[in-house]
Amino acid sequence: MSEHLLQIEDLHVEVEGREILRGLDFVVDEGDIHAIMGPNGSGKSTLAYVLTGRPGYSVTRGKILYRGLDVMDLAPDERAKEGIFLAFQYPTEVPGVSVVNFLRTAYNAIHHDDQKSAMKFRLFLQEKVDLLEIPSELVDRYVNQGFSGGEKKRNEILQMAVLAPRLAIMDETDSGLDIDALKHVSAGVNKLAGPDIGIVLITHYQRLLNYIRPGRVHVLMAGRIVKSGGFELAEQLEAEGYAGVGKELGLSEEDIAEVERIESAKV
Repeated sequence: MSEHLLQIEDLHVEVEGREILRGLDFVVDEGDIHAIMGPNGSGKSTLAYVLTGRPGYSVTRGKILYRGLDVMDLAPDERAKEGIFLAFQYPTEVPGVSVVNFLRTAYNAIHHDDQKSAMKFRLFLQEKVDLLEIPSELVDRYVNQGFSGGEKKRNEILQMAVLAPRLAIMDETDSGLDIDALKHVSAGVNKLAGPDIGIVLITHYQRLLNYIRPGRVHVLMAGRIVKSGGFELAEQLEAEGYAGVGKELGLSEEDIAEVERIESAKV
């Protein structure tokens, strides 16, 4: 039996003593596009941060295998070198550092066997800019400084194109985007999708999935995946809400009440 790109088994994670993930199982193969949907507070971003090794998240049980490798003891930069990429919900500004210099440093740190000079990298980067239809002047601006929400997310997709990860985790990429920006970002992700990469879309709403169609949709509630299906599951969530799905699955009243409280607070 061949190994999976990503295999998570019985994952339990605590943050500041509170258990957020409570026995999560999840598998991704190369060429897959998965969507993980869930209400705020369900553990979606926690999963993304644990996969990329962010400090402050304690794995108390379970395992994470990436291409058969146990990554639990790998630092974030080591995971990045192995090909794990996270597109942040709220990209950070880096004053004084241009996008082109930032990306060249990141590229050379990962690709030791293909170090690029400033000139060669500029040509390489222009190919990615053209592919993604990003304004060329963006790469000479400081990283995310003064960027609109759409520009920040397009810069994240440009990073993804440059670094060419094997596993890309998109944490609420649609957050804060208007419809035009969402279409641009989605088009970029679709161009980078293919047989050599697994993509995990983490989102609260269906609208992102109208532009990036996943092969599988998973519902994350109460710290675990409670239901999986095709695109029709996203449509069910849009129609019934997360609490409705929770009741259908017979989740505890406490879990459903927590979801209803979160959903009511968002109205």
